[in-house]
Amino acid sequence: MHEVTVMTRRDCHACDEALADVRRICADLGVPWTASDVDADPELRAEYGDRVPVILVDGDEHGFWKVEESRLRAALTGRW
Repeated sequence: MHEVTVMTRRDCHACDEALADVRRICADLGVPWTASDVDADPELRAEYGDRVPVILVDGDEHGFWKVEESRLRAALTGRW
């Protein structure tokens, strides 16, 4: 089972869009997901900075700034 994490920050329009996409895709595939605010942790803020939203799959960076739906679905279903 895969897990998706979306690294976000408050008042980020792109983050809101990514969260909506991830919520929909993960619900469709039955994949658990979480969101983490990079500004709540200095290490996360230093690592992800202005690249948010960042999408992680199983802890590995999958993409940033927007969700590439077909690519994310392929990663979560093993159909690369």
